Amino acid sequence: MSFGAFISTRRKERKVNLRETAKSLHIAYGYLSDIEQGRRPAPEGDFVERVSRFLELDKQEYELLLDLAAKSRKTVSADLPEYIMEHDVVRAALRVAKEVDATDEEWQVFMEVLKKRQH
Repeated sequence: MSFGAFISTRRKERKVNLRETAKSLHIAYGYLSDIEQGRRPAPEGDFVERVSRFLELDKQEYELLLDLAAKSRKTVSADLPEYIMEHDVVRAALRVAKEVDATDEEWQVFMEVLKKRQH
């Protein structure tokens, strides 16, 4: 699913039309239409946060929206660069994973180890 399609789907689930949504987000109707149709990438700045609040997304949906926005702009999700740049070992781990072409399964195992610390 694309960034725009995600917004469109959630907007329709809330039974809010495109014009109302654009007005609530303080953007032009045509601009939002272009985003939903995939003719424009996700805007920079706080747009994702505004959309998330407007659509009442939960944490998982918000993170998905961040990822879809980043993918549309061909960049890293907005919540990650600062963390990555503050931790040398994270950058090193990402480079090793890239070098060895780590599989999704290997990353899943790694994430499960980290998640066990939460309990």
